[in-house]
Amino acid sequence: MFTGIVEEVGRVTRIEQRGENRRITITAENVPKELKPGHSVAASGVCLTALDIKPGSFCADLAPETWVRTSFSRMHEGALVNLELPMKADGRFGGHVVQGHVDGVGQVIALERIADSENWWLRIELPRDVEKYTVYKGSVCIEGISLTVAKLEGGTCTIAIIPHTVEVTNLNSLKPGDLVNLEADLIAKYVEKMMTSELEESTLTVEELVRQGF
Repeated sequence: MFTGIVEEVGRVTRIEQRGENRRITITAENVPKELKPGHSVAASGVCLTALDIKPGSFCADLAPETWVRTSFSRMHEGALVNLELPMKADGRFGGHVVQGHVDGVGQVIALERIADSENWWLRIELPRDVEKYTVYKGSVCIEGISLTVAKLEGGTCTIAIIPHTVEVTNLNSLKPGDLVNLEADLIAKYVEKMMTSELEESTLTVEELVRQGF
């Protein structure tokens, strides 16, 4: 489990086709020191398994499903990725509950400085599968970053970004049209499932009553 607080920005230095999978090599100064083979690590919001760990780098294998359904499909050698290690049992929740399971891919509309401010507006076009779980002032994970929704207009999500976040993540490397990994709030998904189950049970009960002549 992660919290959406980026610990380090790594760089993809190699993408190698291995059968149906792709193996990526990521260089970083600090995160590889904490990893052992088989450990989990989040790379731009995607939970990966660390392999072939060396000083200053580690590898991860991407199945076709991961490649196609995440922003990794736009990845190229030299791309920057946000890295986070799993939360420790005695750690703090700096962001919100993040699993590293991508729900959909959004598209960057703009990252623009706010007039007369040092802060930024980040605008993302959300797919329906993520937009339905997104609410004003709620949490959303973008490229592995826990962020708060400032405005929601249809499928467009606007988020206020402070300079620190721009500096310590890969946001400043993104351009309009780039794809970004999105993970919706886990709690919202559980609430939807519970409500759907209750509705189905209620409908079934009514049908049974009708059959029984009530």
